[in-house]
Amino acid sequence: MNGTTLITGADGYLGRRLAAALLAGGDDHLVLAVRAADGSELAVKQRLLRDELGEGARHRTRVVAADVTQDEVLAEIDPGTVTRIVHAAALTRFTTPRDAARRVNVEGTARVLAFAARCEHLQRFALLSTLYAAGRRRGAVREERLADSGFVNHYEWSKWAAEELVLDAAGELPVSVLRLPTLVADDDSGRVTQYNVFHNTLKLFHYGLLSLVPGERGTPLTLATSAFTVAAVDRLLDAEVAGGIYHVCPDPAGTASLGELIDTAFEVFERDESFRRRAVLRPVPCDEESFEDLLGAAGLLRAGPLHQSLASVSPFAHQLYLPKTFHNTALRAAWPGYAAPDPVALAEATCARLVATRWGRRNEEEAGRANAPRETNDQMGEAS
Repeated sequence: MNGTTLITGADGYLGRRLAAALLAGGDDHLVLAVRAADGSELAVKQRLLRDELGEGARHRTRVVAADVTQDEVLAEIDPGTVTRIVHAAALTRFTTPRDAARRVNVEGTARVLAFAARCEHLQRFALLSTLYAAGRRRGAVREERLADSGFVNHYEWSKWAAEELVLDAAGELPVSVLRLPTLVADDDSGRVTQYNVFHNTLKLFHYGLLSLVPGERGTPLTLATSAFTVAAVDRLLDAEVAGGIYHVCPDPAGTASLGELIDTAFEVFERDESFRRRAVLRPVPCDEESFEDLLGAAGLLRAGPLHQSLASVSPFAHQLYLPKTFHNTALRAAWPGYAAPDPVALAEATCARLVATRWGRRNEEEAGRANAPRETNDQMGEAS
């Protein structure tokens, strides 16, 4: 008998891709829960999801409205039919205010857990969390429950608090906590369709709007693609894989340092004629005390470019002074097909795509024309 997998946040970046993978690789029916203010917005999201998933998905998917801040969040779903739940709905911005993070990420998780408790045939409840639920901890971070070590931003705190709720339910529900890394590209080609602080910081460097690097050059930065992440989550939902805590990320040997990634980015930037003409210098490392002083000064210049540049970096920057090594022993044991992207090659491919598309302002076809070899010696290049 086929099961039914419920995905919350199914219209999000990972939710859509996970739905596609489950449709392609299994025979479950999918209930795709999306946030919609009214019937009109729900109809739009239903159409977009079905267009993306293909006509063949029509008979195996159902798209429903679900606001995790409401008590009756999943009232129209029969809990007796649900065999797996992937809770992906969350606010993920590092700038998320604490109250909003609490309402959506913590209390929302509690509501979905309450629904899960009514699912008599439930085989797995998987929370998509983040590696940075580790907060201000330094050193080795293993696939285990984490103590409260303080947090850099409210997003990190809220995901740790959500993990606590899920792990408290482990005696009654078949739960897994899947901690995800920073996703920088769709796949190994470096194609980017969702931008985050990683891409925005590189943009500031490329256009000379940020002349310093907060953090220690040796700090490991754990990066991955959505293709790797979705494949791992798909595997960890398999009934033969035990529940528990998994770091869905490359192992320590497959992780590059902040310094390596900055050097790789600038090697790519320096191939671009318009970048070379601007003679942008490589950014200078900045210690934490100096960075705090700079943030204070920028706060007095709220309308200036310095404040705007730092505002996009500062909610995560303090993590760059807290070196962590994320171990993924449980993931590798559970996933025989484990193969993580090479971190430097991924950074190079991603930076090359960002430059070619001017951070999404050009489509792929335009980027290809811009990078095509020229038959003249004209070195003027295109405007950036």
